[in-house]
Amino acid sequence: MLNNVLIFSDLDGTLLDHHTYSFAAALPMLQKLRQANIPVIANTSKTYAELTELRTQIGLDGPFIIENGAAVYIPIAFFKSQPIGTIERNGYWVKEFSKPRRYWLSLIGKLQTRFSGEFNYFFNMSNEEIVAATGLSVEQAKLAASRQYGEPILWLGNDASKIQFIQAINELGTKPLQGGRFLHLSGPCDKGQALTWLSKEFQKQESIEHCNTIALGDGQNDIAMLEAADIAVRILSPANAPPELTKQNNVYTSQAYGPIGWAECLEQIIFNHSQFNK
Repeated sequence: MLNNVLIFSDLDGTLLDHHTYSFAAALPMLQKLRQANIPVIANTSKTYAELTELRTQIGLDGPFIIENGAAVYIPIAFFKSQPIGTIERNGYWVKEFSKPRRYWLSLIGKLQTRFSGEFNYFFNMSNEEIVAATGLSVEQAKLAASRQYGEPILWLGNDASKIQFIQAINELGTKPLQGGRFLHLSGPCDKGQALTWLSKEFQKQESIEHCNTIALGDGQNDIAMLEAADIAVRILSPANAPPELTKQNNVYTSQAYGPIGWAECLEQIIFNHSQFNK
């Protein structure tokens, strides 16, 4: 790795265009990072089923993080030894941070009567409804619905009711994360916790004192990841304002949307930044 740099990237609205899901604008930078031996680690709300195909299309072959930090997947033999606390599944070492999907569905069931007609969720939605809500293709929607851990909630009511819903779900012992389109119910986990665990595993396995972590994201569910990284990059979104961060240093905001801004910021930070050119 170039000066031990790790890139953790959100996908929807960040590496993938918010409207078209295209990553074409990021391809030259992805190739440049590959040549520099800098890992790009997807850290996303997407499912394992979605990442299996998408990683191949993008050209990513290392670890990845699914469902807003619910689990880290590491290809077997990627590291010298199996990380402590992982299980083997489908050719990966898997570190789980969340309870299974059925648990979160049981919580949703407790609120359906009180908030009747004000929300829907993936398990209850038809494939056509998921397509309409996400803009995904029919096949992509099937993969998105194949969740192992958390549950995306599509809010249909007004903002006041949404606040009451979030308060009610908090009282049941969890805190939903607001993504670009959905409230994501899972926990206690987030993208930042998964980033921290995986970067420490890199340090341990590679005998590195410190990994320089760069995180890129556009939504509220990216805040924990952006806060946990050494360098945070907020990618402009056509759908929502940049996430507000507590940290003040080493925070960048892109000038362009999605993958164009993604590539521009990494060019500036990695290849034109004195920290990485020593």
